[in-house]
Amino acid sequence: MNTAQKTPVENKPPQGSTMQTRAAAGEGARRYTSALGAMKSGGTIIGFILLVAVFGMMRPEVFLTFGNLRNVLEQVAILAIIASVQTVVMVVGNFDLSVGATASLSGAVVAQLLIGGQGIAVAIAGALVVGALVGAVNGYLTAYLKLSAFVATLATMTSVSGLAFIVTDGTTLFGLPQGFMSLGQGRWLGLPIPIFVAIAIAVMVWFVLRNTTIGRRWHAVGGNAEVAKLSGVHVNRVRFLAFVVAGAGAALAGVVLTSRLASATATSGDSYMLLAIAAVFLGMTISKEGTANIGGTLIGVGILGVLSNGLNIIGVSTYVQQFLTGIIIIAAVAFSRLGNKGVS
Repeated sequence: MNTAQKTPVENKPPQGSTMQTRAAAGEGARRYTSALGAMKSGGTIIGFILLVAVFGMMRPEVFLTFGNLRNVLEQVAILAIIASVQTVVMVVGNFDLSVGATASLSGAVVAQLLIGGQGIAVAIAGALVVGALVGAVNGYLTAYLKLSAFVATLATMTSVSGLAFIVTDGTTLFGLPQGFMSLGQGRWLGLPIPIFVAIAIAVMVWFVLRNTTIGRRWHAVGGNAEVAKLSGVHVNRVRFLAFVVAGAGAALAGVVLTSRLASATATSGDSYMLLAIAAVFLGMTISKEGTANIGGTLIGVGILGVLSNGLNIIGVSTYVQQFLTGIIIIAAVAFSRLGNKGVS
């Protein structure tokens, strides 16, 4: 009996040793999380700096000039607009696959209205309304009918692309008034006007997300929709509004693009969808929480712009550039997920 009673006590490890082991494990986990968070926050910025340094060393006489910097900013202006409004949708935990097609349709609409004799203000307003309506359809399907954002916006993208072909009749629309083309081709302070439009949209998105009630509600819905609902937030309405903003922003980008190109086609803005999502995902790796943020999105836009510009300068084909863009998206998403696991 005495032996049986002593056995549990003899097999029990010392209490002090167990506490030390747990403390060491906790300290190790904290160090890992801290190191991963620092790498996750700074890795994308370091990558951006390295890109600039590498291309600068390879072709300094071309890449490191004010003229080329201006070219890069002009090239990414349209992408920055679309990526900024895509950030809003991704803040609420969704994404919009139709932003590129919406830009194409809105560009076609503004061109068709101008060719038909409408004034510049009326034509631009009409294009923005079309974009907002596309966003409203996406928002209704996602927020109220509870369809997957992937399925809803993929279907919308297909339909909107078809509408763009109907509006253009499958041709290139040109012959736009000079006053309209100044929006995309004009300069102010020596810089192309699209750059200032992109900056204005990015600042507006930053301000709304950071300093307004709707911005805080977008973050709340993206963080935990159920908790936000219990807190009195109208989740459906908030999510619906995010898609409307994305649609209107994409339409504005389409208008600026049409003005810059002095023409419109049914596919002129389609390629920006994938690039916008890539930019937002790259920006998410900067946030410790792995959430979409406008500052990170702009850095992502910068990375994609510098990469494309640098590869063009050294003579790399566009097919290789598309391949590298896909690799960047995979790496950004994987790194963001890895960081989220470490932080949690």
